Amino acid sequence: MNLDAGSTLWQKAVKTIELNKRQEHILQIVKEHGPITGEHIADMLHLTRATLRPDLAILTMSGFLEARPRVGYFYTGKTGVQLLADKLNKLKVKEFQSIPVVIHENVSVYDAICTMFLEDVGTLFVVNKSAALVGILSRKDLLRASMGKQELSAIPVHIIMTRMPNITVCEREDLIMDVAKNLIEKQIDALPVVKKTENGLEVIGRVTKTNMTKLLVSLSENEIL
Repeated sequence: MNLDAGSTLWQKAVKTIELNKRQEHILQIVKEHGPITGEHIADMLHLTRATLRPDLAILTMSGFLEARPRVGYFYTGKTGVQLLADKLNKLKVKEFQSIPVVIHENVSVYDAICTMFLEDVGTLFVVNKSAALVGILSRKDLLRASMGKQELSAIPVHIIMTRMPNITVCEREDLIMDVAKNLIEKQIDALPVVKKTENGLEVIGRVTKTNMTKLLVSLSENEIL
């Protein structure tokens, strides 16, 4: 991911938490008088409770305020950036994973290259006859294998793939930010999403740098609550 583009998307995402003047006024009232009920806030603004309800809902769902029954609203003290970070740190893999492209370990390197090209992906997940994950193929692996004078149609991918247990995986319930850190720290393009079976790890999805970019775009367009 281009760092400048990522920074721009982050700035846009932060802007989605900007408030209108009335919402800022409500925050100021809660800061100074909280805990305070919605009725008291409405009285201070000379508005009906019904008029104020959408603003209070937005401020509560966004995390600026907390509401307690029969007590009122409290100011959380969090900035827009902190609230965005809180939101990111709650997102899970299952919300952003995409469909994996899986090949058998005996498929030839030539066929693997064709599959990668046709499916327009940067990583292939390799499985055995029990459909258990045994390896991963990246663009670099296939490019390296193509640089010699070897007959690519005669070389099975299990010869050149990265094998288990040297593969980083994730599960559906893992936090998406933990996966993002792994992608950066290990300098890899994708992680397989797996579930444990009696035959081994079954590949049920993938998380890529593209998924991370889409996540930032969704945040910038305020599609993720």
